[in-house]
Amino acid sequence: MNAAPLLPSDDSLMRLALDQARAAADAGETPVGAVIMDPATGHIVSVGANHPIGGHDPTAHAEIAAIRSAAAKIGNYRLTDLTLVVTLEPCAMCAGAISHARIGRVVFGAEDTKGGAVVNGPRFFEGPTCHWRPAVTGGVLAEESAELLRGFFRARRKG
Repeated sequence: MNAAPLLPSDDSLMRLALDQARAAADAGETPVGAVIMDPATGHIVSVGANHPIGGHDPTAHAEIAAIRSAAAKIGNYRLTDLTLVVTLEPCAMCAGAISHARIGRVVFGAEDTKGGAVVNGPRFFEGPTCHWRPAVTGGVLAEESAELLRGFFRARRKG
């Protein structure tokens, strides 16, 4: 009889995403990080950090980086049933990519009242044109995620 895998908690996955966000901040990028985990095995499939400035790519958000890496690693553009954990509520672009990739579950930290598209703004996954709706859990280590962003922008305004 096979036992179900011991899955990492949302908090522990968010801590890994926060590590990615800190790496982005160290590179001068907005501190957002992402992790994709396979709940069938509990293994981390990929990670991503914001890098639009360094990559000269406006689509280089943490979620997109993690999705691209996961798709390449598993050899499929469909990431059905995988879990994406990201430190900030996904924007409309990332929500669209999540839907197209068929991510099974999205976990995010801080809400983004200006640019978010999951629980704020257009609420992409609730729209009539959204063809795949992942399960969503928000607010995981939200204060830690939000403080990382606030501190980053506070330091930029002073500098």
